[in-house]
Amino acid sequence: MEIPELIVACVCLAAVIAHVVGGTRETAALKPAKGDARLTAHWVQAMCAFQMLAVDLLVVCLILFAIAFYDLGVYESTYVQLLSILFFLRGLVWAIQIVWLKKGARYLFRLPHWLVWFICSGILYWGI
Repeated sequence: MEIPELIVACVCLAAVIAHVVGGTRETAALKPAKGDARLTAHWVQAMCAFQMLAVDLLVVCLILFAIAFYDLGVYESTYVQLLSILFFLRGLVWAIQIVWLKKGARYLFRLPHWLVWFICSGILYWGI
């Protein structure tokens, strides 16, 4: 069993559950008033994109569990390296987005997703 991959798989599973349960409810609460077609179209797009991310998180989670419990041969370390890069890029994009929106440190720590992704990236890199 690969412990670092199992740890990140469990974190990712928790993210999937939080994303689908809590995040869907929060995003649904942003539904604009009836009759505002432009904002409604943007809201529908946000809801759809949000659920696409849930699929991404679930796929990565399943891959990590597979790596943790099965020997994937000579390419296993390559898969782990790629996933480490993916988590690093998630953290980087999240942090850049908050800085670009000029929301500052308050939102960096109120929405610490970037930190979780950097930690997951580091755990995977450490486990190679």
